[in-house]
Amino acid sequence: MPVYMVERDLPGIKMEQLAAAQKAAIQAGKELTAQGKHVRYIRSTFVPGDSKCMCLFEAPNPENVREANERAKIPFSKIVPAVDLTP
Repeated sequence: MPVYMVERDLPGIKMEQLAAAQKAAIQAGKELTAQGKHVRYIRSTFVPGDSKCMCLFEAPNPENVREANERAKIPFSKIVPAVDLTP
């Protein structure tokens, strides 16, 4: 299944807000998958000094990833295909 990276600019975000956003992304993915639109949150990397967050999702297309992030109400700047090299 393809992997997509969601890039975010999150200036001023607090760690508890970041944790809540992560939970919302996971839940949105589960809801969409239950509706037949597969999308699975994989993980995020946050760079506090730059207020940047990169999140990986698994989905058959970027539209499902976009819909999950919009449903979770998490801002993003772009969604791009990615290769997850986790061993």
